[in-house]
Amino acid sequence: QVQLVESGGGLVQAGGSLRLSCAASGSIFSINTMGWYRQVPGKQRELVARITSGGRTNYADSVKGRFTISRDNAKNTVYLQMNSLKAEDTAVYYCKADVRSDAGSYSTAWYWGQGTQVTVSS
Repeated sequence: QVQLVESGGGLVQAGGSLRLSCAASGSIFSINTMGWYRQVPGKQRELVARITSGGRTNYADSVKGRFTISRDNAKNTVYLQMNSLKAEDTAVYYCKADVRSDAGSYSTAWYWGQGTQVTVSS
């Protein structure tokens, strides 16, 4: 089994910054894509940013130029640096990872973290 634990959420004023972290642990041989998603009540969960094991990234249009995703493969950890935060960034942020657990198999599985609340006051 694999566990993803997010941290770094909280309350911040508009224009401020936060850095989210997500550490994966458990039965891990390698991790392919890791990503951050967010969800507000009554809406679907949406992609914020994702990064491949090789470092290729893509972002939602709403966060381009303000958020930066990065990862430390040695620590099985992904980060999300959020700058110039806006009230509309308020949401629960979830980490997602595509994990290969068995060196003898190429099959992978997606895992989610429990979420961390980000609240931006205007």
